[in-house]
Amino acid sequence: MAGAAAPSYGLGDVIWWLFWLIFLIAMLEPIMSLRRLRAARLAVIKEMERRYGWRVITMIHREERISFFGIPIQRFIDIDDSEAVLRAIRTTPPEKPIALILHTPGGLVLAASQIAMALKKHPGKKIVIVPHYAMSGGTLIALAADEIRMDPNAVLGPLDPQLALGPQGPVVPAPSIVKVAQMKKDKAADTTLIVADVAEKAIKEMQETIVELLRDKMGEEKAKELARILTEGRWTHDYPITVEKAKELGLPVNTDVPPEVYELMELYPQAPHNRPGVEYIPQPLPAPTHHPRQHGNSRSQVLVSLAKRVLGTS
Repeated sequence: MAGAAAPSYGLGDVIWWLFWLIFLIAMLEPIMSLRRLRAARLAVIKEMERRYGWRVITMIHREERISFFGIPIQRFIDIDDSEAVLRAIRTTPPEKPIALILHTPGGLVLAASQIAMALKKHPGKKIVIVPHYAMSGGTLIALAADEIRMDPNAVLGPLDPQLALGPQGPVVPAPSIVKVAQMKKDKAADTTLIVADVAEKAIKEMQETIVELLRDKMGEEKAKELARILTEGRWTHDYPITVEKAKELGLPVNTDVPPEVYELMELYPQAPHNRPGVEYIPQPLPAPTHHPRQHGNSRSQVLVSLAKRVLGTS
């Protein structure tokens, strides 16, 4: 008896199957890429912990893509961050030094205050590392550290609270609200006076938190003076407090940033734009001068190179 005829596929069937195969790959590729990135990040963090004897925690906020459509989202310090960082601190042995790598524009005062206080209470040494910037709430967290390591060109920022003028109103500095209310006095609207009252409380609460973080490092009076400087509104909220300015203010700042931190930052790519705003031919980092235990290419450098090859980055 003759066998059954084999099914035949036309060109249209082949194109149909190819379409669905390409669609499936396009859907899965961002997920697999993210997993490869996370694995590479954890490998670099593990290498840093092995080399320096720290518990390394990162809080890095960059514009990232999500989902198949690549929609960019802005990250900032929120309650999810505080829960995660507090859990990491709580599970760190008391004698273990903590190195917190910060790259953030700031965020919620509540979340930043929780992180700063938890870091402050850790019995072991606390190091905050700032490769680029730690503004607003990031600066508050940095004040909890025994040592702030900043890139020579990195910056911190002022800590004047920012308040919204109504549900849909603009966000403005608390010191400016107080100043306007004082200028208008009895001519100010009730709403302005209410917001000014909240602004005064916000400034006072922030100053109390700063003093609590700095009292043991510089004494009560100097801590109060620095708290006033950082919250009184003498600068705009995005004013860059450089390494030199931070030292002038009495903060425990140095520029001894481990090279692995820069390697790690390369594994947090920004959401790509249609046209890059900055382009250059990458050059190797200069040899470190403050890390006598380093020699040759570290395992983390090799891991970063491998991750870049897999991800197809330069």
